[in-house]
Amino acid sequence: MRPDILNPLFAEVEVLKGVGPALAKPLKRLGLERVVDLLFHLPTGWIARKRIDLLDMADAGRVVTVLVTPVDYRQGGPRGPFRVHAADRAGNYLTLAYFNNPGWAKKQLPLGAPRVVSGRMEMYGQELQIVHPDYVLAPEEATDLPEREPVYPLSEGITHRRLADFAAQALARAPKLREWIEPSLLAARGWPGWEEALAAVHGGKGEEAARERLAYDEVFANQLALMLVRASSRRRRGLPLAGDGRLRRLLRLPYAPTGAQRRAMGEIEGDLQQEVPMLRLLQGDVGSGKTLVALEALLVAVEAGAQGALLAPTEILARQHFATLTRQLAGLPVNVAILTGREKGRARESTLMGLADGSIDILVGTHAIFQQAVAYRRLGLAVVDEQHRFGVAQRMMLAAKAERPPHLLVMTATPIPRTLTLTQYGEMDVSRLDEMPPGRQPIETRVLSAERLPEVVDGLARHIARGGQAYWVCPLVEESEASDQAAAEERARVLRLRFGDRVGVVHGRMKGPEKDEMMAAFQQGSISVLVATTVIEVGVDVPNATLMIVEGADRFGLAQLHQLRGRVGRGEGRSTCLLLRGDRLSETARARLALMRETNDGFRIAEEDLRLRGAGEILGTRQSGEARFRLAGPEQISALAQAASDDARLLVDRDGGLEGPRGQAARILLYLMERDAAVELLRSG
Repeated sequence: MRPDILNPLFAEVEVLKGVGPALAKPLKRLGLERVVDLLFHLPTGWIARKRIDLLDMADAGRVVTVLVTPVDYRQGGPRGPFRVHAADRAGNYLTLAYFNNPGWAKKQLPLGAPRVVSGRMEMYGQELQIVHPDYVLAPEEATDLPEREPVYPLSEGITHRRLADFAAQALARAPKLREWIEPSLLAARGWPGWEEALAAVHGGKGEEAARERLAYDEVFANQLALMLVRASSRRRRGLPLAGDGRLRRLLRLPYAPTGAQRRAMGEIEGDLQQEVPMLRLLQGDVGSGKTLVALEALLVAVEAGAQGALLAPTEILARQHFATLTRQLAGLPVNVAILTGREKGRARESTLMGLADGSIDILVGTHAIFQQAVAYRRLGLAVVDEQHRFGVAQRMMLAAKAERPPHLLVMTATPIPRTLTLTQYGEMDVSRLDEMPPGRQPIETRVLSAERLPEVVDGLARHIARGGQAYWVCPLVEESEASDQAAAEERARVLRLRFGDRVGVVHGRMKGPEKDEMMAAFQQGSISVLVATTVIEVGVDVPNATLMIVEGADRFGLAQLHQLRGRVGRGEGRSTCLLLRGDRLSETARARLALMRETNDGFRIAEEDLRLRGAGEILGTRQSGEARFRLAGPEQISALAQAASDDARLLVDRDGGLEGPRGQAARILLYLMERDAAVELLRSG
């Protein structure tokens, strides 16, 4: 349970003065539902207010604070602004413009009464003007007017001033907490204490060191949580799985395994034979053969008399895995079943019974495979595909599906930079597939202006005429599936004018059976062009598709582009990826596209992605399983991860873990940063 000392911070925002139902809505749109959320909603910049005695055109474009006296009111037509003409003590004029509520403006600025006004002053023709001043105060009220004010990320209905007030109230509720950072590290970095750092960040003094300190707190909490999860899993006793090889010898492999695959298989087989449950991350670039490694691991479990489960992030990928495993295991005495949200009635009941009585050896599915109703007779191994969609909490849920914790193999086709491997998956051992199976062709990547769209469509026509197939991916228009759907459907409509019913479309709003039917038609070749949103980013395998066209490629992240490109190059034919860009490219987008053209190496792309993205999301659009970083951006994570990992290890190995004096402070930190699943795991273990 959360320590009582933190309860004031985890109260709902409505406890703050001035936050009623009306203001709670825009706050919640920003994700600010509790006091702690406001505390960690850091300014993105500052407004500097220059105090001036006399108006001067040289100050146009700056935020100024000046004492003026209103001398005249003017209404600029029925729809024009209401203007208040005011003069400084030397008689220089300033216009204060309001586009609504002239009555309120008159009340704020009565004629002949001196007022301190503050806001951005601009030139309007030959006049100096402030539109909707930020402050209008009587001189005696203006003594506390700040010279610097924070700029916060906003939502409609909330202002910087309001957020600054709520942040100040949140700061007042922050408790005094004991220090959790190792003293010599704190001194060497010159960081302030926790409360002092929060006050500095929201107050704009000593901000750089304060921000670094808060970022470190979050990274340290994350590293400590992962270390505790790993320690807890090491203490538990799982099911040793020693296969005898009888099923693996019957496998007819499409090619001899690469050296990297053999190495990964050896590491996994060694882990499975131990009582300590395996917790291993398998990283492999697109097409490096992770599925074959996973199949061998699942067969070890079945040979040892246990069951295996393969979890996929989407229904499309789950059904593709099921089809692949069914094909590869044809003729072997292995019973494979599938379970997704779509399986209903008798089929679902039959699968549940087969899992409970042990007659099903391997289950493939989506998150449905660890719902409460799903009971396994002897679950020995769980394989999770696309690890970044499956966090620590989900791994704990899956572990609860067996009397003894199952071995866990998690896979990702998104190559992850070393720093992020440390911060996202620090509790895991790591295997890397850094070789490609024989026959994988390098993909030629070209970047073209969107103005050349007619040429691209002509080239697509020639490609189809030769019997080829192609993907056409539409860009992310907004953060909504509906807009993606509209873009995909419109592109499909235009392409059908030329290619008729050879064009299909698939997007996230389609129902499962519709999606499957369209994908099956594309795989069988009855559709030549599949127009899609990024729903096809992961896992879709059509060897005859050798052309990938990505529209609006400058709007995608590097990891996404690399994943999309990986949908082609899966057969023997030469493959091409065309990246269509807009006219106005940022420097980052230009660098991104240049790198895609230059290399097919996913690990190099991942490192560059981290460098180029700045404070953006680490792995593309955030998935529910990821650890959430609110105070630390990628550059800070990269800079602080190793120090935080070393400090966490010191705490666990030297300072008595969570039971010592520093550990007690660190326990509070874990709850503060909402990494408390690790504490609860220790308590239950």
